[in-house]
Amino acid sequence: MTDRAPQWVERRMPTEESRELVALVRDIAQREIAPRAAEEEDAGRFPREVFTLLSDSGLLGLPYDSAYGGGDQPYEVYLQVLEELAAARLTVGLGVSVHSLACHALAGYGTKEQRAEHLPAMLGGGLLGAYCLSEPASGSDAASLRTKAVRDGDDWVITGTKAWITHGGIADFYTVLARTGAEGARGITAFLVPGDAEGLNAAAPEKKMGLKGSPTAQLNFDGVRVADARRIGEEGQGFAIALSALDSGRLGIAACAIGVAQAALGEAVSYASGRQQFGRPIADFQGLRFMLADMATQIEAGRALYLEAARLRDEGKPFSRQAAMAKLFCTDAAMRVTIDAVQVLGGYGYTLDFPVERLMREAKVLQIVEGTNQIQRMVIARHLAGPEAR
Repeated sequence: MTDRAPQWVERRMPTEESRELVALVRDIAQREIAPRAAEEEDAGRFPREVFTLLSDSGLLGLPYDSAYGGGDQPYEVYLQVLEELAAARLTVGLGVSVHSLACHALAGYGTKEQRAEHLPAMLGGGLLGAYCLSEPASGSDAASLRTKAVRDGDDWVITGTKAWITHGGIADFYTVLARTGAEGARGITAFLVPGDAEGLNAAAPEKKMGLKGSPTAQLNFDGVRVADARRIGEEGQGFAIALSALDSGRLGIAACAIGVAQAALGEAVSYASGRQQFGRPIADFQGLRFMLADMATQIEAGRALYLEAARLRDEGKPFSRQAAMAKLFCTDAAMRVTIDAVQVLGGYGYTLDFPVERLMREAKVLQIVEGTNQIQRMVIARHLAGPEAR
């Protein structure tokens, strides 16, 4: 590990409040997150106490209404906070993004009474959320999901299996998409399910190549009974709610990817500046200097792309195409940058003594979650050329 201080990004924040917010996040990241990241990731330990601290600090509900415990921050600010957290440890940055995704349905489509009852605890009460859309046989083709919710009086009974659930088994609440009607997208409804609901069980966490501190698990719904008062939106509106959430969630993944890439660049620059070969730092050699320059350029381009999409969202303008572009570009850039960081460190980059190998393994999953990058290309192409011929 290097002992050089982190290379802070100079950010153009919209307000003095947002500048102070980033300073707070950096302090928490440097004191509470980064020092234990490598050890806890290697041990597969989820830092629940960090999420409690973030909640107590008002950082788990930043993009939501302060009337319900949120931070009233624009996405432009929220995403830069995610980037800072992910640069310290992706398990934390991604976890905050997933939690925000899990709150999106209720915040955007819940009734006034539902929001008043549930959102304060979700946004600032120490709770942790998860988002349940994918299933063992329906990942990219989410509209074909098979988990069913059957009406029984004033309740719904949910039966089925969800897969690849971040925070699966440890979340306090789940936003669940289940089939309540006919096949296809129009037969899906959203529900808010308590984490301790009877009949809800988590399988053992998946054994992953990276992001080991963040539990990913299948969830089995064995006749889970949920009151109709926990149905979010209208019957059959669930898929539209899910797509709306994913547009915002993709921006969260883009910001996390740039955080991971920024951390890798910092390690590469630090190592190259201190490593001596042939009587001088290897950072003096043009081949390495060009690598570092290309890495930095990709990071700056990705950051600009996700911030532009965020500003469109903040202005209430369509941003789906830009969100797909940001997710695609930023996660591909993170993969390239982390691979190059390992190369800069040479043999040391391949060892556990330096964090770049972990960052490279973590970058890979970002090309997959919230819609694979192949799906992002499909989304972008549809905006350009219309739907595919059937």
